[in-house]
Amino acid sequence: MDIVTFLPFIVLIGAMFLMTRSAKKKQQAAATMRNEMQPGTGVRTIGGMYAVVKEVTDDTATLEVAPGVHAIYAKNAIGAVLDDEEYNRIVHGAEQDLKSDTPVVPDDASSLTENAEDAAPAAAGDSPVDFAKKDTDADKTAEADAGKAAQADADKAADTDEDAPKKDEDAPKKTDGEADAK
Repeated sequence: MDIVTFLPFIVLIGAMFLMTRSAKKKQQAAATMRNEMQPGTGVRTIGGMYAVVKEVTDDTATLEVAPGVHAIYAKNAIGAVLDDEEYNRIVHGAEQDLKSDTPVVPDDASSLTENAEDAAPAAAGDSPVDFAKKDTDADKTAEADAGKAAQADADKAADTDEDAPKKDEDAPKKTDGEADAK
């Protein structure tokens, strides 16, 4: 037999071995994390509940989910053991000591728009528009002049279309959605 026929099977078995090996490593890491729990440690359950460990036995852990409220959980139900800083930040909202040189991003955009009123208009002739203001005679005259200019442009475009060769007007028109199909 040729080795080429066995190559796909060898690759498949190797991939399965690597996948199960990584899964076993993750399980072992989770088991050691759960075994290192001590009373007073903050934990997160697999359901997302945060609590403090009060007592640890072989298979269970007694958690204080609220002041004076104790619940017994299986050790397998503990999703993560948190360090004190992270637990206090999540549960009590305690802010971290920000001693880094990186700037803090504000929660709102007000600091980004403080100088927007002082900025000059982007294009010449731009001015703020007051939508509550009624039209004046000067505005109406400007609108009429703009309408006349647009009409003149349309007339000029129509004149150039008349010089172009005419399309086949005698061809039957398509009515079943094939207007632009070729």
